[in-house]
Amino acid sequence: MATTQHQRAPGGGQPPGQPVRVPFPVVDEVARHCAQDAEPSTVHIEIHLPGRVDEERLRSAFAAALARHPRALMRERPRGPLARRYEWELTEVPDTDPVSFPPCAPGALERARAGALDRAPALTASPPLRLDVVREPDREGCVLLFAVHHTALDGPACMRLAATAAEIYSGTPIPPSPAPARPAAAALPRQSRTPALARPAQVAPGSPGPAPVPGNALLLAELPVPRRESGAPYTVNDQLMVATALTVADWNRAHGAPGADRRPLRITMPVDDRPRGPEMPIGNGTRLVEVGFTAAEVAAGADVAALLRTTAERTRALKAQNRPQLGHGAGLLTVPLLPVAARAALTRGLRVAAGPWTSTTLLSNIGRIPYPLDFGDAGRATAVWFSAPARMPRGLTFTTASTGGRLHLALRWSRTLLGERDGAALLDLFTRHLAATSSEAI
Repeated sequence: MATTQHQRAPGGGQPPGQPVRVPFPVVDEVARHCAQDAEPSTVHIEIHLPGRVDEERLRSAFAAALARHPRALMRERPRGPLARRYEWELTEVPDTDPVSFPPCAPGALERARAGALDRAPALTASPPLRLDVVREPDREGCVLLFAVHHTALDGPACMRLAATAAEIYSGTPIPPSPAPARPAAAALPRQSRTPALARPAQVAPGSPGPAPVPGNALLLAELPVPRRESGAPYTVNDQLMVATALTVADWNRAHGAPGADRRPLRITMPVDDRPRGPEMPIGNGTRLVEVGFTAAEVAAGADVAALLRTTAERTRALKAQNRPQLGHGAGLLTVPLLPVAARAALTRGLRVAAGPWTSTTLLSNIGRIPYPLDFGDAGRATAVWFSAPARMPRGLTFTTASTGGRLHLALRWSRTLLGERDGAALLDLFTRHLAATSSEAI
């Protein structure tokens, strides 16, 4: 049963009537340590609907969805200078109404997207997310655009909230969603290991302009899902991984990146084992693994068919492994032996020192959206886009989701690394390499 404001936490907890306190998990604390205003750590989500929602019904439905998932009703608890933990306070009701309806005006969607990337929701007010319902005079339907503070929530957790709100809004129960399949445990293939201390390739700088503005930029695209032969040993996720690796390798060669012909690529891949039903844990629930590629594997003229097979072996083994969400080292940084201020300074220093060994890029494939996202008279979602933060030193992320048999891709990058034309060029490369993984091309 979910914990509410007037219930005590296990083991005694707080006095009756006080908000329940939840210590920050490891993922939340590390993210909180590394927060910065220049590149806010936000998750952006767009749900496109063919019709327009009723304002009061949506506000009511979303409030009811938050009540069903009370772990989302959190705010950071004030702390003293010697506090040894960050803590969430769980509130019974939102501190502020997270739903807003900006004026219906030309350019409203672009402004809402920019706001989702440039302004993180406050952690000191519950819940740590915003929902803008965007309408434009020359565009049918509407867009539900979420900005989520990634210190508190990830994309799949926010989608669970949206799915519950759709169920309440439409009055139509959501059919049960199968849990994500997890492969049987397997040893990591020998050929997937790149030297542990090898410095990975970084994305080569493009042309961000003479005085780039801090923050992230975004490019969205709708692509066909690449075809696979029946019984193929690889998945669409593996096809996306190969396309990402070849895209970055091509980009780096074209831009003369140091070590482009010898440094391995390492691509971070979130893995989510949570159930998708109403019992889905809300918060940051994914664990991060890294898929390695040697420089030879992604050289010009690479054997795409062979690369798909070896990538499938690697991703299957990585998904099956049991490991902490951020690896074994991150937990040591959050042991409450020192005040959080001291641990934050240590964590930030280590992050800067480890910058050259940060993974090359991140591919977050949400996969097929497991919910109908049926908003009754406003219709079912026709497209869903996500984008993950793209802070330096990584500076570039690829995020994909599938809706209605189409692949919705978001490229997000740091404006200190790449410019608008660079984003378009990377999209062209990715589109070409993804098509090369299709069964018709192999």
